[in-house]
Amino acid sequence: MGPPRHGMSWLRRGSAALLTWAAVAAMAVTGVTAVTAVTALSTPAWAAPAKRDVPAVTDEADSAEDTLAIGFAGPLSGASMAVGRSMQNGAQLAVDEANQRGLRIAGKSYRLKLVSQDDRADPGTAEYVARYLVGQRVIGVVGHWTSGTSLVAAPVYHAAGVIQVTPSAMSRKLTSLSYPRIFRTIPNNEGVGRLAADYAIARLGVKTVVTIDDRTPFGQGLAEQFARQAQAQGARVLGRYSVSDKTSDFNAPLMEARKQAPDLIFFGGLDWQAGILAKAIRRLKLEARLMASAGTVGLPFLMRAGADANGALVLEPGPPQDKMPGWKGFRQRYSQSFDSNIDLYAVFAYEAAQAIIQGIRQAGSSDPELVARAMHRLRFEGVSGTVAFNEEGDLLNPTFTMYEVKDQRWVPVERFSGLPR
Repeated sequence: MGPPRHGMSWLRRGSAALLTWAAVAAMAVTGVTAVTAVTALSTPAWAAPAKRDVPAVTDEADSAEDTLAIGFAGPLSGASMAVGRSMQNGAQLAVDEANQRGLRIAGKSYRLKLVSQDDRADPGTAEYVARYLVGQRVIGVVGHWTSGTSLVAAPVYHAAGVIQVTPSAMSRKLTSLSYPRIFRTIPNNEGVGRLAADYAIARLGVKTVVTIDDRTPFGQGLAEQFARQAQAQGARVLGRYSVSDKTSDFNAPLMEARKQAPDLIFFGGLDWQAGILAKAIRRLKLEARLMASAGTVGLPFLMRAGADANGALVLEPGPPQDKMPGWKGFRQRYSQSFDSNIDLYAVFAYEAAQAIIQGIRQAGSSDPELVARAMHRLRFEGVSGTVAFNEEGDLLNPTFTMYEVKDQRWVPVERFSGLPR
């Protein structure tokens, strides 16, 4: 028998989240949040909190063993709900497996507990979520989904001495903060943007491009990197446009792009907007190919774009799922535990939780400072391949896969190893 199933627990978790928001809102009204925000933002990057062992979390449901908490933060509602829940499942699976194996620190047994919160993929909400998780005395947090939410939460975690491991936020700005307890289990967007541009020019023969971004740190940073690399490789960037990350109206930039007739439109933004953009490109009869951001491979894009998805390209982190060394076993264990599809980023959330757990084991401590130091020395075989981090917390020797939509299905077309020079 596998671990207990969690697929039917969303309603209960949603009710708990509503109570959480009420408590956090009360903190904001009394001014506690404002004071903490000043502290978080004024803490220098090099400052480290005093060493501490995280006290055990206890509640009526816990066993006689003391409990250590790991947080999860991501979109558990809204347009990105499916990927958020799948990532949560990946993190929960890592926690369940660690509890089955057993965790002992200095001769004492501990049970791990995942504390999950819905940040709605919204930076304002993410800050409240980060403060709540800090209040829950978590050792580390798997999250957040977007770069915008991760960047807002990072100073809160840093000031509290909490580890942050994102399975999906790609903005280079995150690890360039030089916070010693930030990690990610995917490449940053500099590598993604450069490789995507190289592929478009060398493999597709693209000579002219237009970029559209959603003004977020992730989308804008990725589009800018793509444009710079495209120009360096000899392509012409005919236009750069920005839209709101909430809009479904791409008419203005696409009408301009239609006058310029680019070979390719690159979009920096989330999957649901990319699906709307794909339909708009065909509706306005542009002949340009669409290349979208990492994070687009999955059902949300296909469902929104329909037949207009065909031909779209996306460069994603990691090898194709069926080529991942640990994919077969992971898929089996995940399917035994959860009644939901496995999003690509569930693997990286699983590896993020594993990194925290292995850091605890290697450090022989629940002190986040010691755990983070151990994580910088980690090297283990994850589902997607070898997981190890550089001095800034970025993934060492990342791999990438280019996907194309064919017959309304995502198909891997080329795999890359290492970063472009």
